[in-house]
Amino acid sequence: MTNTRIVLTTVGLKEVAEKLAQQLVERRLAACVNIIGPVRSVYRWKHKVHNEQEYLLLIKTTTDHAAQLPSAFRGLHPYELPECIELPIEGGSEDYLAWLAAEVSSGE
Repeated sequence: MTNTRIVLTTVGLKEVAEKLAQQLVERRLAACVNIIGPVRSVYRWKHKVHNEQEYLLLIKTTTDHAAQLPSAFRGLHPYELPECIELPIEGGSEDYLAWLAAEVSSGE
């Protein structure tokens, strides 16, 4: 297993997805964020079933930075309860994973 993670979240508007992705990369909480969508999400929220268009963000980061995302989402994410699901990256290109780790490090 590696020290890298993919964190998933969704937002309702493309512009919000782009802004959130930009902020996460600028703050070095993510090396890269892919924006996928629109996608269709069906979920229960506050006793009601919703069927909404959303944009899925695939946030590529390290374990330490993934742990900081729930806190960062409180200030950056528009949802009352944002999705924040962390998936381990089991393997991959060593060069890519090294690049990912370097991009979220505090140095340039």
